[in-house]
Amino acid sequence: MSLVVSASDSVEVVQDGNKYRIGESVQIVVSPLEDVDTPPGGVADVSTTSTAKPNQNSSRQRKKKESSESVTAHNRFHYNCCSPKPSPSKEEIKARSAQNAERIRSKSRSGGLYGSRNDLRGSKSNLAVNGRKQEPESGSMSWDQVKTYLTSNPDNLEDYILDHIGLDTLEKWLQRKSKKLNKPVKSSTSRNSCLGKWKFSVEADKRSMLTELSQHLVGSSNKALLMWELANCISSAVDADQFKLYLVYTEGEITEFAPEIEKPTSQPIRSGTTLAAHCAKVKDVLKFSTATPDPRYPKGVPGIKGAAKVLCYPVCSENEELEAVIELVRSKGHTFNEDDIEVVNSYLVWGGVSIHFADIYSKVQHQKSVNDFLLSVVKSIFQEMISMDTLIVQIMNQAQKLVDADRASLFLVDTKTNQLYARIFDVSIEQTEDGEFSQATKEIRDKARFPIGKGIAGHVAQTGETLNVADAYKDDRFNPAIDEETGYTTKSILCMPICIRGSVIGVLQMINKKSGEETFTTEDEESFKTFAVYCGLALHHAKLYDKIRRSEQKYKVALEVLSYHNAAAMDEIEEVINEGIPKIEDHEDISTQIFTYYATGLDDMAKVRKALFMFVDLFGVERFEYETLVRFFITVKKNYRAVAYHNWAHGFHVANSIYSILKASPGIFRPLECLAMFIGALCHDLDHRGFNNKFMIDIGSPLAAIYSTSTMEHHHFNMTINILQQEHHNIFARLNPEEYKQVLGNMKHCILATDLALFFPNKARLTNIVKEDSFSWDVPDHRLLAQALCLTGSDLNSSTKPWEIQFRTSKIVYAEFHEQGDVEKQLGWKPIPLFDRDNYAEVASMQVGFIMGICLPCYDLITKCLPSMTPMMEGCKRNLENWKELKAEREKEKEKEKEKSS
Repeated sequence: MSLVVSASDSVEVVQDGNKYRIGESVQIVVSPLEDVDTPPGGVADVSTTSTAKPNQNSSRQRKKKESSESVTAHNRFHYNCCSPKPSPSKEEIKARSAQNAERIRSKSRSGGLYGSRNDLRGSKSNLAVNGRKQEPESGSMSWDQVKTYLTSNPDNLEDYILDHIGLDTLEKWLQRKSKKLNKPVKSSTSRNSCLGKWKFSVEADKRSMLTELSQHLVGSSNKALLMWELANCISSAVDADQFKLYLVYTEGEITEFAPEIEKPTSQPIRSGTTLAAHCAKVKDVLKFSTATPDPRYPKGVPGIKGAAKVLCYPVCSENEELEAVIELVRSKGHTFNEDDIEVVNSYLVWGGVSIHFADIYSKVQHQKSVNDFLLSVVKSIFQEMISMDTLIVQIMNQAQKLVDADRASLFLVDTKTNQLYARIFDVSIEQTEDGEFSQATKEIRDKARFPIGKGIAGHVAQTGETLNVADAYKDDRFNPAIDEETGYTTKSILCMPICIRGSVIGVLQMINKKSGEETFTTEDEESFKTFAVYCGLALHHAKLYDKIRRSEQKYKVALEVLSYHNAAAMDEIEEVINEGIPKIEDHEDISTQIFTYYATGLDDMAKVRKALFMFVDLFGVERFEYETLVRFFITVKKNYRAVAYHNWAHGFHVANSIYSILKASPGIFRPLECLAMFIGALCHDLDHRGFNNKFMIDIGSPLAAIYSTSTMEHHHFNMTINILQQEHHNIFARLNPEEYKQVLGNMKHCILATDLALFFPNKARLTNIVKEDSFSWDVPDHRLLAQALCLTGSDLNSSTKPWEIQFRTSKIVYAEFHEQGDVEKQLGWKPIPLFDRDNYAEVASMQVGFIMGICLPCYDLITKCLPSMTPMMEGCKRNLENWKELKAEREKEKEKEKEKSS
């Protein structure tokens, strides 16, 4: 019979070391003789029909078994029946190939074999493919005959397999045979311990192995535990006796991890120490034997005693960033080889996918907790109408739980002083017995004020960048003063800015990670960044709530004011307007008595006319509407309450003192400064209730809720603005916007300066300037200080008046003080001696103390900058001497009373 092979591609034939390519149309025919046996390993001669050409680089080669003699076979089973013939020469082979090619062309023309590729593909169906029996062509060997021959000649089959079949294919056949027989068959190769379990296993076995691995990895969202389970599976797969896992928590370090290790040890990533550290540095697979030290990692594997073989494997992310190092140790058995590395690779591919999705699941769960937290924040903002501080403390406590921080602080930016101050400081995550969250004392919070740019929080406020500090004391920006004050030790800090519209309004600071890595992670930073947005929202909401609350208090105050005051009467306005603009000849008394004038015996409307004259004398009426001036001055008079001392008369006399200062110091103050000083003096005690600031705060007055400092002075300025905003009352209407803004600013500064609580810091600042001989009217801050002390001195003007006026005025002052003292007694309080009516006999002693402690220091200082105010200082000194005499007389009376009683 003949075996016919047809191929659509070109075929190579190798003969005597030369390669020949047969053209696109080829038919190879092998015809056996039934009565001739083929020797084992014998080679049949192959006759070809095509055109051949040499090809030294063909990828298809057919090896011919070497023999000491050349054998020419009549057919594929002919063996040793003919005499050996010498090998044909190249010229003979070329000639034979040309004959064969011509024969193929003649067959093609006669219809025997078509040269199309489709015909060649069709001829392939005559072959047995993948062991499946095909229908043989007429005259060819059947599949049953082939099987019979192979069964009868197993040596031939073995020779063919050994020469042509690869080791991988043999292993696959072995696994399939094992499955078919349903019996475990041990492979004869060295790969059976590791690689055979994976690479040459059937699909069901692979699925079982991966399922087992996945079951180990499922159920934990902790990435460290997932890596541990993966390393455990790999250790079992490569028959390792033990393993070690190192994770990267901090950049530049690896930390040994095991579930049972409470205090893991870390080591820097570098060469010259341990095998794991070197592996982490080079990010390459390393094989090592403890019996042979290596200078690259002289410490080897810590904790391993005796001879052992080690495989160290780095685990990297898709971005080639190191995530872990796995050390596999064999105390017995052969060393790790390439097969073991391939097994590790196979496990890491699937394990990496499992860890990736487990990591995604962990992030989803973490994001869910973050969303739940943010929802609680929003509920706190929009459902609980509480104070700003309480709201912020609650939110920050939630943030502490989010990043697992021990302490938290909130610093706000003071734009006026360019400083950070602690709104909430050192809030602890632990609650007190009453359910409140503890924080640092007010004294410590008040000390926590520092310039922007100083300390870690100051740096964040200045740069707007987030800082994650692992060791605070190793950071030069850290300020340990607070730790020294509180006794608390700061280790790690996570600090982040709070921004609104691109501007930093505050800084959030989390201190000391409570568990885990003891330092804040990148996940903490991301969560904290989201929280900072909501914290900014909370701050904004809280500020709006404070504004609403303040507006409510202002509304109450406005109702109270409106219930007391009346608008200026039209008949009063018309009467003054009809009199015309005041002239100097009608007011020579006030224009000539500089520093000594006092409106004795004048009614309130007469004081209005005098005030109008002083204004016109100082500023004229070119830039002011006179009718508006009249309305404004009469309304100001109306808005002074009928109290003993701080009434319209007091406002008038303070304005008169400013008038005297400005007349005696021409050219010192600029026109707009003069305008602000005079109107500020006239309005500086509007709507005074006869009670001082402390009393208003102590009784919980709505005013005190609006203005926490300089309570009444802020109210006086606000009343001035309210009057200016009334119809036909804006005396500054003809000023341009810039001038209007400057006058209002200076006027507020002057009115607030009448608060004696501000006098002492102003006095201290100006004293230092004068002492250094650096005072200059060209420096804006120096001018403001001078204006402030001018207003303070004018407010104390009664101490500079002639003795009769001073003594009479002091009685009025103490009458008002005693009224407040009486109210305090009704409330069950004990008033200070100055306000105690029962202590009035000591008025001389109290006046001596008041003049020496406040009045004289004020006049003594201001005259060094403004010598024209010397008359006020001299008048004050004269009155002091008179009070001292009265004090001495009182001391004598007390001695006499003491003698009588004894």
